Amino acid sequence: MATRARARLTAYEPPKKPGKPPGGMLGSPISFQFNPETLTLSKGAQWIRHRARSARQVGVPEFTGSLPRRLGVELFLDATATHDTSVQKAVETLLSWCVPTARSIAAKAASAPRVKFSWGSFDSVSFFGYLEEVNASYSLFDADGTPLRATCAIQLTEAGDPTPRQNPTSGSPGAHRTHRLVAGDSLEALAHEEYGDPTAWRVIAEANGIDDPLRLRPGAELLVPSADELGGGVTDGHR
Repeated sequence: MATRARARLTAYEPPKKPGKPPGGMLGSPISFQFNPETLTLSKGAQWIRHRARSARQVGVPEFTGSLPRRLGVELFLDATATHDTSVQKAVETLLSWCVPTARSIAAKAASAPRVKFSWGSFDSVSFFGYLEEVNASYSLFDADGTPLRATCAIQLTEAGDPTPRQNPTSGSPGAHRTHRLVAGDSLEALAHEEYGDPTAWRVIAEANGIDDPLRLRPGAELLVPSADELGGGVTDGHR
């Protein structure tokens, strides 16, 4: 029986320059307490229809480019069992992903984070984008006013950023590379190869929304965070 994969949203620093890959991961991903029952995925194309000389003729269309993918999904948050502030914090985090990051402002290139939705092997909905809109509806509150339930309608629009890859000459913090899985691969082996520490496999799993490390799909491309993102848990010299 297949293990139930959990959907999640992960935010990354925006690219330093247009056309460059996103930077390092921002905080922890937001995992869905309950996987979405429905989601919408759309993509379109732009065409220009030239005017025909005769009213009886249809103008010849000219393709001018592809439109980005757009993903609409609802995130249900519930803290009735714990009566804590987790619902409020999750909503505030989503709203913060709609404004420029402190690092991008300091670099005089203000931009909101890049956000990636991932859900197991559902590749079509896994892309880097930006939160175009977040609508949070609170439906239950504690006696002191703390929200205990909320439904967040999220609109994610594809940014078209390239996949993050490690630049071997830069050595910059937050750089990434990718690894395409082949039969027999494991996260432990990949973590040992990258960081010299097989127990660091959880970092790779978290960056890719993997809940079951034993169910890896050959051909899938994994995002591999740099050793700088491990909080000093990996020492140089293993590489």
